[in-house]
Amino acid sequence: MKIALFTDTFTPQINGVAKTLNHLTKYFDRKQISYTVFAPLNVKDENKSNHVQKLKSIPFAVYPECRLAVPNLHLVKKTLLHFQPDLIHVATPFTMGLLGKYYARKLKIPLVGSYHTDFDAYLIYYKMEFLSPLLWNYLRWFHNSLQKTFVPSHETLQQLQKKHFEHLSIWSRGVDCTLFRPDCYSGTIRNKYSITAKHLLCFAGRLAPEKDIDTLQSIIDIVNTKIGNQVQWLIAGDGPLAKDLKSRAAKNVLFTGYLTPDELAAVYAASDLMVFPSSTETFGNVVLESMACGTPVIGANAGGVKNIITDDQNGKLCTPKSACEFADALIPLLEDPVTRHKMSQCAIEHARSQSWDHIFAQLLSEYAELFEHRSANLLRVGKSNMMND
Repeated sequence: MKIALFTDTFTPQINGVAKTLNHLTKYFDRKQISYTVFAPLNVKDENKSNHVQKLKSIPFAVYPECRLAVPNLHLVKKTLLHFQPDLIHVATPFTMGLLGKYYARKLKIPLVGSYHTDFDAYLIYYKMEFLSPLLWNYLRWFHNSLQKTFVPSHETLQQLQKKHFEHLSIWSRGVDCTLFRPDCYSGTIRNKYSITAKHLLCFAGRLAPEKDIDTLQSIIDIVNTKIGNQVQWLIAGDGPLAKDLKSRAAKNVLFTGYLTPDELAAVYAASDLMVFPSSTETFGNVVLESMACGTPVIGANAGGVKNIITDDQNGKLCTPKSACEFADALIPLLEDPVTRHKMSQCAIEHARSQSWDHIFAQLLSEYAELFEHRSANLLRVGKSNMMND
């Protein structure tokens, strides 16, 4: 099979969608599956690839770090005609997604898509709730025109079904357990950041409103009031709220900025617990990464995160935005190494059952089903034409 991917975000951008697509294209490379990616050109782009076509782009007004591609119809059409894809996968519903949708219809190529981001939940954090009906109408129109839409979790599937989305299928997320593993920590993190506190707590993610960063700050304040002299916080990530958070941070809160996967794995493995209050996740990649490193997660009982964390087994689920509940959940765990160890083992076991190769093989199986259906239709049309002749 030959696959054409259209996306509004791709490596070197750092977000869940870009990371997932990067894993997917690496899988294609390993399995020698032909593919072409159409994505916006990013100012940080350095490495060029014959498989990736980058289009000129402009910053997205609401989210400057995201880029909106300026469609180059001639380049896209020329590339597609030369590549002759068997299937087009649109990963985002914006300019690149619309472009992929247009050419799938024009060139009569099977078309699928994936739903990665709960944009409607984001509107609340940017005081734009009034756009919610328009957004849902648009997303429903976009995705219901596809032959199949892949969603990352059962929670997201149920949410979209209630909104009358059709042709849905689950494409979950995996974790690389050769990279994210319990033994990737050898004291380097504590040495690197001069950490002497008894306990290390971490957060990983974009420092933006939709990640419930205000709740995270409240959790930090409550925990510090009670056991601050025993705890060190490591905040891995960056974003529009970073400057404000740093200005208000206590002495036991360190900001690492964006980390490489190796560095992030070491932070997870060095931590006693990960705290992840975001309630807008369609999956929660960092939650699974943390578990693979043997670090239980205290997370919000919402979105895709509630499908990863089994309460009191590999972590704790708390009411979204309830900082007191998060603090009340994590402090006893810090004081109970036996329970924490049991959770750690459960977390590792769950993560190891979620291999990328298995998940991508299932995706390819669904690709193939659509491809075979198209081939059968073409064969029927061909026989019909022969009989008419």
